[in-house]
Amino acid sequence: MIKRGKGLAIAYYGTGYGNGFPDVSNAIVRLNNDGKVHIFVGGTEVGQGAKTVFVQIAAETLNMDIDDITLFSEDTYNTPDSGTAAASRQTYNTGNAIKIACEKFIEELKVKAKEILKLNSIEELIVSDSNIYSSSCINNKVSFLEIASKFKNELIESQGSFTAHTVEMDIETGQGEPYWPYTFSACEVEVEVNTLTGIVNIVSARFAQDVGKAINPKMIEGQIEGGFCMGQGYCLFEDLNIVDGKIVNNKFSKYLIPTSMDTIDIDKIIIEDPEYTAPFGAKGIGEPVTIPVSPAILNAIYDAIKVRINELPATPDKIINALKID
Repeated sequence: MIKRGKGLAIAYYGTGYGNGFPDVSNAIVRLNNDGKVHIFVGGTEVGQGAKTVFVQIAAETLNMDIDDITLFSEDTYNTPDSGTAAASRQTYNTGNAIKIACEKFIEELKVKAKEILKLNSIEELIVSDSNIYSSSCINNKVSFLEIASKFKNELIESQGSFTAHTVEMDIETGQGEPYWPYTFSACEVEVEVNTLTGIVNIVSARFAQDVGKAINPKMIEGQIEGGFCMGQGYCLFEDLNIVDGKIVNNKFSKYLIPTSMDTIDIDKIIIEDPEYTAPFGAKGIGEPVTIPVSPAILNAIYDAIKVRINELPATPDKIINALKID
């Protein structure tokens, strides 16, 4: 017999290392000889789209085309420490460091432009499209390339550093500010449960994610899709099966993960509530998009068969056994 049920789960997640642990990111912005801008950060790309977002943040701050920016990352020889690609922190932490470095870089360029344009102040100078010009006379301008050529024997760069706000919890009272910022998620799932076979099929799903400000909406949608699939696998498929300290399911022929035949189209809802301490309001959402998925599926299973599954993964045999006990 096929029974249907719906489940909902919500989650909140504090980004960054938290609990007072030093959470610092650094970035360097440099003018190259060809007038292009180079960004140096130690932030690692692990599929979350960090490299794309880093360049977008720099381009927005510098008011220039992304094609004129080259990102250097992950090479400890020439990049400053930007912390790990963990705790969903790179967009917020390293994004802030890049923004700070770019803002300082603009001031450096204005000082050079003032000299070339023979001005007595940088106050009315505007940066746009790899040019610096006077707001009162747009024809009185100098390009990044001209600045690079004029000061070719100087290293024109700026550094930015950002430390996330985090306070260690008071072990006596349990009070404190261990994380900032927090992001929020909600997941709704409808399932079909076959009470004869124990097989669970996801019929529909909706996922809402607070992103602060969506720097790249398409990548956010992709992150939600991937996070949902990971949560689905965690809930219904994936089992290391550790016996006496040894992993029994040590290959993908035994360790099952969702395939394209198991996934569905998800109704993705991006919630924008800009975070004032974040680069252009953006929060990191790498891990939060996985957290509420499994609870939502388990709640949907309970709604369908009125039996609570308390051990993951919720495989058919466990569902059948739970129905028999019930």
